[in-house]
Amino acid sequence: MTMKKKWAVCLILAGWALSSSAQDNFQIGLNFMVGIPQNEFADHVDNNGYGGSGYFTYRIPNTPIQAGAAIGFLIYGSDTREVPWGHGIPVWVDVTTTNSILSGHLFARIQPTRGIFRPYLEGLYGFNYLSTRTTIENQEESEDDDEIASSTNYDDAAGSYGYGGGVMLRVYQAKQDQMEGAKSLGIWVDFGIRSMKGGKAEYLKKGSITEDENGHFVYDVQRSTTDLLTWHLGVVFTF
Repeated sequence: MTMKKKWAVCLILAGWALSSSAQDNFQIGLNFMVGIPQNEFADHVDNNGYGGSGYFTYRIPNTPIQAGAAIGFLIYGSDTREVPWGHGIPVWVDVTTTNSILSGHLFARIQPTRGIFRPYLEGLYGFNYLSTRTTIENQEESEDDDEIASSTNYDDAAGSYGYGGGVMLRVYQAKQDQMEGAKSLGIWVDFGIRSMKGGKAEYLKKGSITEDENGHFVYDVQRSTTDLLTWHLGVVFTF
Protein backbone atom coordinates (compact mmCIF):
# COMPACT_ATOMS: atom_id res chain seq x y z
CA MET A 1 0.00 0.00 0.00
CA THR A 2 1.41 3.36 -1.03
CA MET A 3 1.90 6.20 1.42
CA LYS A 4 -0.92 8.16 -0.25
CA LYS A 5 -3.33 5.24 0.20
CA LYS A 6 -2.27 4.82 3.84
CA TRP A 7 -3.05 8.47 4.51
CA ALA A 8 -6.43 8.08 2.79
CA VAL A 9 -7.29 5.06 4.97
CA CYS A 10 -6.22 6.95 8.11
CA LEU A 11 -8.38 9.94 7.19
CA ILE A 12 -11.38 7.69 6.51
CA LEU A 13 -10.95 5.90 9.86
CA ALA A 14 -10.51 9.18 11.72
CA GLY A 15 -13.57 10.62 10.07
CA TRP A 16 -15.58 7.52 10.93
CA ALA A 17 -14.46 7.71 14.59
CA LEU A 18 -15.42 11.37 14.90
CA SER A 19 -18.70 10.78 13.11
CA SER A 20 -19.70 7.84 15.29
CA SER A 21 -18.71 9.69 18.46
CA ALA A 22 -20.90 12.60 17.41
CA GLN A 23 -23.95 10.45 16.81
CA ASP A 24 -25.07 10.34 20.44
CA ASN A 25 -24.29 13.80 21.77
CA PHE A 26 -27.87 14.08 23.06
CA GLN A 27 -29.99 11.99 25.42
CA ILE A 28 -33.68 12.18 26.25
CA GLY A 29 -34.93 9.93 29.06
CA LEU A 30 -38.41 9.05 30.35
CA ASN A 31 -38.72 7.03 33.56
CA PHE A 32 -41.03 5.50 36.12
CA MET A 33 -39.77 6.67 39.52
CA VAL A 34 -40.12 5.61 43.15
CA GLY A 35 -39.15 7.91 46.03
CA ILE A 36 -38.35 6.48 49.47
CA PRO A 37 -38.34 9.03 52.36
CA GLN A 38 -35.10 9.13 54.33
CA ASN A 39 -33.97 10.40 57.76
CA GLU A 40 -36.32 13.10 59.23
CA PHE A 41 -38.64 12.87 56.24
CA ALA A 42 -39.14 9.16 56.92
CA ASP A 43 -40.10 9.96 60.53
CA HIS A 44 -43.06 11.99 59.25
CA VAL A 45 -43.97 10.22 55.99
CA ASP A 46 -44.18 6.44 56.24
CA ASN A 47 -45.11 5.61 52.64
CA ASN A 48 -43.21 5.72 49.36
CA GLY A 49 -43.89 8.16 46.55
CA TYR A 50 -44.63 7.05 42.99
CA GLY A 51 -44.45 9.02 39.78
CA GLY A 52 -42.30 9.75 36.77
CA SER A 53 -39.36 11.80 35.60
CA GLY A 54 -37.72 13.01 32.43
CA TYR A 55 -34.39 14.50 31.50
CA PHE A 56 -32.32 15.92 28.68
CA THR A 57 -28.52 15.96 28.36
CA TYR A 58 -25.86 17.24 26.00
CA ARG A 59 -22.46 15.57 25.88
CA ILE A 60 -19.45 17.84 25.70
CA PRO A 61 -17.70 16.88 22.42
CA ASN A 62 -14.77 14.47 22.71
CA THR A 63 -15.39 13.89 26.44
CA PRO A 64 -17.42 11.44 28.55
CA ILE A 65 -19.06 14.38 30.38
CA GLN A 66 -22.72 15.30 29.94
CA ALA A 67 -24.64 18.30 31.27
CA GLY A 68 -28.40 18.31 31.55
CA ALA A 69 -31.63 19.06 33.36
CA ALA A 70 -34.17 16.75 34.97
CA ILE A 71 -37.73 17.13 36.21
CA GLY A 72 -39.69 14.69 38.33
CA PHE A 73 -43.11 14.33 39.97
CA LEU A 74 -43.99 12.06 42.89
CA ILE A 75 -47.27 11.49 44.72
CA TYR A 76 -46.54 10.45 48.32
CA GLY A 77 -50.10 10.37 49.58
CA SER A 78 -53.65 10.50 48.22
CA ASP A 79 -57.06 10.20 49.84
CA THR A 80 -60.48 10.19 48.13
CA ARG A 81 -63.80 10.39 49.95
CA GLU A 82 -67.43 10.64 48.82
CA VAL A 83 -69.33 13.62 50.22
CA PRO A 84 -72.61 15.43 49.45
CA TRP A 85 -72.24 18.50 47.24
CA GLY A 86 -74.03 20.60 49.85
CA HIS A 87 -76.33 20.41 52.85
CA GLY A 88 -79.72 19.12 51.75
CA ILE A 89 -78.54 18.50 48.15
CA PRO A 90 -78.80 14.81 47.09
CA VAL A 91 -75.75 15.01 44.82
CA TRP A 92 -72.52 13.21 45.70
CA VAL A 93 -69.04 14.17 44.58
CA ASP A 94 -65.53 12.77 45.04
CA VAL A 95 -63.12 14.91 47.05
CA THR A 96 -59.48 13.92 46.48
CA THR A 97 -56.57 15.32 48.45
CA THR A 98 -53.15 14.66 46.91
CA ASN A 99 -49.71 15.21 48.44
CA SER A 100 -46.98 15.58 45.84
CA ILE A 101 -43.39 16.63 45.19
CA LEU A 102 -42.30 18.40 42.02
CA SER A 103 -38.53 18.41 41.61
CA GLY A 104 -36.19 20.11 39.19
CA HIS A 105 -32.42 19.63 38.98
CA LEU A 106 -29.42 20.53 36.89
CA PHE A 107 -26.86 17.75 36.77
CA ALA A 108 -23.54 16.60 35.38
CA ARG A 109 -22.94 13.00 34.35
CA ILE A 110 -19.86 11.01 33.40
CA GLN A 111 -20.47 8.04 31.12
CA PRO A 112 -18.56 6.03 28.49
CA THR A 113 -19.28 7.12 24.93
CA ARG A 114 -19.12 3.65 23.36
CA GLY A 115 -20.51 0.18 23.94
CA ILE A 116 -23.96 -1.32 24.39
CA PHE A 117 -23.53 -1.36 28.19
CA ARG A 118 -22.87 2.10 29.65
CA PRO A 119 -22.73 2.74 33.42
CA TYR A 120 -22.74 6.31 34.69
CA LEU A 121 -22.22 8.52 37.76
CA GLU A 122 -23.85 11.90 38.29
CA GLY A 123 -24.20 14.85 40.65
CA LEU A 124 -27.35 16.99 40.92
CA TYR A 125 -28.43 20.36 42.32
CA GLY A 126 -31.93 21.89 42.31
CA PHE A 127 -35.15 22.11 44.32
CA ASN A 128 -38.18 20.26 45.68
CA TYR A 129 -41.64 21.81 45.66
CA LEU A 130 -44.04 20.08 48.05
CA SER A 131 -47.76 20.74 47.76
CA THR A 132 -51.10 19.41 48.91
CA ARG A 133 -54.06 19.96 46.59
CA THR A 134 -57.74 19.13 46.96
CA THR A 135 -59.95 18.48 43.93
CA ILE A 136 -63.71 18.06 43.71
CA GLU A 137 -64.88 15.83 40.86
CA ASN A 138 -68.27 14.88 39.51
CA GLN A 139 -69.12 11.19 39.96
CA GLU A 140 -71.30 11.11 36.86
CA GLU A 141 -69.60 10.20 33.58
CA SER A 142 -69.80 12.97 31.00
CA GLU A 143 -67.99 14.35 27.99
CA ASP A 144 -67.15 17.52 29.92
CA ASP A 145 -64.31 17.90 32.39
CA ASP A 146 -65.22 16.02 35.59
CA GLU A 147 -63.36 18.52 37.80
CA ILE A 148 -65.71 20.96 39.53
CA ALA A 149 -63.22 22.87 41.68
CA SER A 150 -59.72 22.58 43.11
CA SER A 151 -57.41 24.42 45.47
CA THR A 152 -53.85 24.18 46.78
CA ASN A 153 -54.16 23.71 50.54
CA TYR A 154 -50.50 24.07 51.46
CA ASP A 155 -47.15 24.33 49.69
CA ASP A 156 -43.48 25.00 50.33
CA ALA A 157 -40.12 24.61 48.57
CA ALA A 158 -36.61 23.63 49.56
CA GLY A 159 -33.23 23.17 47.95
CA SER A 160 -32.08 19.72 46.93
CA TYR A 161 -28.77 18.15 45.96
CA GLY A 162 -27.26 14.70 45.71
CA TYR A 163 -25.55 12.07 43.66
CA GLY A 164 -26.50 8.95 41.80
CA GLY A 165 -25.54 6.27 39.36
CA GLY A 166 -26.98 3.74 37.02
CA VAL A 167 -26.56 1.79 33.84
CA MET A 168 -27.96 1.94 30.32
CA LEU A 169 -28.33 -1.11 28.07
CA ARG A 170 -28.84 -0.57 24.35
CA VAL A 171 -31.77 -2.51 22.85
CA TYR A 172 -31.94 -0.86 19.42
CA GLN A 173 -29.58 1.00 17.09
CA ALA A 174 -30.83 2.52 13.86
CA LYS A 175 -28.70 2.02 10.78
CA GLN A 176 -26.81 5.06 9.60
CA ASP A 177 -25.46 6.20 6.27
CA GLN A 178 -21.96 7.28 7.22
CA MET A 179 -21.25 8.60 3.73
CA GLU A 180 -24.03 11.16 4.23
CA GLY A 181 -23.28 11.71 7.91
CA ALA A 182 -26.81 10.78 8.97
CA LYS A 183 -27.73 10.90 12.64
CA SER A 184 -28.04 7.57 14.45
CA LEU A 185 -30.90 6.87 16.86
CA GLY A 186 -30.31 4.54 19.78
CA ILE A 187 -32.88 3.21 22.24
CA TRP A 188 -31.75 2.11 25.69
CA VAL A 189 -33.18 0.63 28.89
CA ASP A 190 -32.10 2.74 31.86
CA PHE A 191 -31.94 1.82 35.55
CA GLY A 192 -30.61 4.28 38.12
CA ILE A 193 -30.65 5.27 41.77
CA ARG A 194 -30.11 8.64 43.48
CA SER A 195 -29.48 9.74 47.06
CA MET A 196 -30.93 13.24 47.42
CA LYS A 197 -30.53 15.64 50.34
CA GLY A 198 -33.50 17.99 50.66
CA GLY A 199 -33.61 21.16 52.77
CA LYS A 200 -36.18 21.82 55.49
CA ALA A 201 -39.74 22.45 54.34
CA GLU A 202 -43.24 22.61 55.76
CA TYR A 203 -45.75 20.22 54.25
CA LEU A 204 -48.84 18.11 54.79
CA LYS A 205 -49.07 14.34 54.54
CA LYS A 206 -51.92 11.90 54.08
CA GLY A 207 -54.48 12.51 56.84
CA SER A 208 -53.08 15.94 57.81
CA ILE A 209 -56.35 17.75 57.03
CA THR A 210 -59.13 17.14 59.52
CA GLU A 211 -62.39 18.85 60.40
CA ASP A 212 -63.25 19.93 63.94
CA GLU A 213 -66.67 19.83 65.60
CA ASN A 214 -67.42 23.36 64.37
CA GLY A 215 -66.85 22.44 60.73
CA HIS A 216 -63.49 24.21 60.52
CA PHE A 217 -60.56 22.52 58.77
CA VAL A 218 -57.41 21.92 60.79
CA TYR A 219 -54.01 21.42 59.14
CA ASP A 220 -51.42 19.27 60.91
CA VAL A 221 -48.34 20.86 59.34
CA GLN A 222 -45.11 18.85 59.35
CA ARG A 223 -41.61 20.36 59.20
CA SER A 224 -38.41 18.46 58.46
CA THR A 225 -35.67 17.90 55.95
CA THR A 226 -36.91 16.29 52.73
CA ASP A 227 -34.30 13.63 51.97
CA LEU A 228 -35.21 11.02 49.39
CA LEU A 229 -33.73 7.87 47.97
CA THR A 230 -35.10 7.51 44.44
CA TRP A 231 -34.78 4.85 41.82
CA HIS A 232 -35.99 4.91 38.27
CA LEU A 233 -36.54 2.54 35.38
CA GLY A 234 -37.26 3.73 31.87
CA VAL A 235 -36.20 4.32 28.32
CA VAL A 236 -33.55 6.63 26.86
CA PHE A 237 -33.22 7.90 23.29
CA THR A 238 -29.74 8.86 22.11
CA PHE A 239 -28.97 10.76 18.93
